Amino acid sequence: MKPDTGQSKTLEAKSVPKPDSKGDLKSLPLADVEKQLGSSPDGLTQAEAAKRLSQYGPNEIAERKTNPLLKFLSYFWGPIPWMIEAAVILSGVVGHWPDFFIILVLLLANAVVGFWEEYSAGNAIDALKAKLAVKARVIRDGKWVNPAARELVPGDVIRMRLGDIVPADARLLDSDPRRSISLR
Repeated sequence: MKPDTGQSKTLEAKSVPKPDSKGDLKSLPLADVEKQLGSSPDGLTQAEAAKRLSQYGPNEIAERKTNPLLKFLSYFWGPIPWMIEAAVILSGVVGHWPDFFIILVLLLANAVVGFWEEYSAGNAIDALKAKLAVKARVIRDGKWVNPAARELVPGDVIRMRLGDIVPADARLLDSDPRRSISLR
């Protein structure tokens, strides 16, 4: 194991756009990072954090929601559904009505079951996300507080311990290995 050379370590994860990146915040000296972010090891004030939250937005990845009707109709699009649809059309053209209705019912049943299973899985994932909402430990107004990780802003000083989920892109502070400055 190499001895620590005194350089700050970087924690990387993709997140929301970085503030005014004149230099790469991961490679700049810590003093320059603090200056550029307008922060210090003592953290931000609650008012400054609220201002930055409105300026940069929440610390989260935006999720795209699809229209449920379009999602349902997608079960009729693709090579296998096209073959089944062709079979339905050919059965109707030649007048085999029992085959026509059986194939059509099976096609519709497949789409309904597939849509319902995916919808239920999506609801389960949303429930897990809500239950596992990450909290961060942050210095605000000189005190440690626990806001939701989505409320972190660039320049926040966060505390991380072994086993913690890293709540944002961060840079370890030289003075205390348990504290980091949020770069997100």
